[in-house]
Amino acid sequence: MNNRTEQMDDLQLVALPTAVGCTEMFVRFSLTEWKLRGLRDAAAEAGRRLAEAVVGAVDGKQPGVFNARVRLTGGELFIEIETPRVVRVPAVPDGPRMGVTELGVGRYLLWASLPLPGGMNASAVPLPRRQRRPSPAAAIEAQRDPLPDDGDDVMQRILFGLSGPPDRHHR
Repeated sequence: MNNRTEQMDDLQLVALPTAVGCTEMFVRFSLTEWKLRGLRDAAAEAGRRLAEAVVGAVDGKQPGVFNARVRLTGGELFIEIETPRVVRVPAVPDGPRMGVTELGVGRYLLWASLPLPGGMNASAVPLPRRQRRPSPAAAIEAQRDPLPDDGDDVMQRILFGLSGPPDRHHR
């Protein structure tokens, strides 16, 4: 069995009650993008419960930032929440395949794992292909006022600008 992480998305959130819904949406979005729609509801609920546990364990006056992560490894989907700074031990939500791992004094990783459907392996999940594309507004602006292809002239202006202003005290 291959236990290599094939895909991972993560998000940093302030550990306040609003982060619970954001974690749920983040998990749903990632699984939609990975075409794992059949796991969305269960994974989103697991993410919600983990986030609630972390938010419940932090000091509301100084909540800190936690990391929410979803990753595909082997035949499983993992939802993980890494606690901010030092917190009291979060209560592990009830449910199969959920737990907490201590990362250091007062730092914890809450996790849930779900088996991928039909014995699927993480390497078989169709992952998104992302391309850098200009925003619609940038594309319209580029059509209105295209940049001239001056090649060397542009590079010379950039290098001149990076060299800084001339020293006025040297004469």
